Amino acid sequence: MNSIHTHLTTCAAESARVARLVTAEQLSAPSVCEDWEVRELVNHLVLYTSHGLEHRALRRQLPEGLTKRDFTASDDWAEQYAAQLDRALAAWSDPAVWEGDVDLGFMTMPAPEIASLLVKELAVHGWDLARSIGQDFEIPDEAGQFVLGVVEEHAEVYRQYDGFAEPVRVGDDASAFQRALATSGRDPRA
Repeated sequence: MNSIHTHLTTCAAESARVARLVTAEQLSAPSVCEDWEVRELVNHLVLYTSHGLEHRALRRQLPEGLTKRDFTASDDWAEQYAAQLDRALAAWSDPAVWEGDVDLGFMTMPAPEIASLLVKELAVHGWDLARSIGQDFEIPDEAGQFVLGVVEEHAEVYRQYDGFAEPVRVGDDASAFQRALATSGRDPRA
């Protein structure tokens, strides 16, 4: 399998691990994402990094009913998220999925670029969730390097649509993943 799939798998495993740590009481607490409670962050993470990941591989649009669903309404939402991540990763394990473009409804992008952006979503929003509940989000340095490259490539576009804030300064000793977070406007020391 290719290296992007490896990073997807690594970041998905860490996101699933963090999701399992969220308590019911934490869902209504503020998240590190401005104007979002932890529940809203979880719903975004589950929708786009598991269902969205699978739908992109299958070249299908997300159904409207899915986009409005409160995934946290089920007591076992974290286990359902982990199972959905497994289905999504299985869909991306088909070499044919990596060929051609993916239609997003408003634009098309090459499949490897979509997968790269989804690695970034898993890592950055997985970190958001971890920090929101007082946990760490840890990925190997090679995955951090990959996420940094994706963030650097797309940061200005994300800033135009308020997806990223202005960069945060970090020390020279910051890891690649910490630099990716900082470039996305997140303070990795928070």
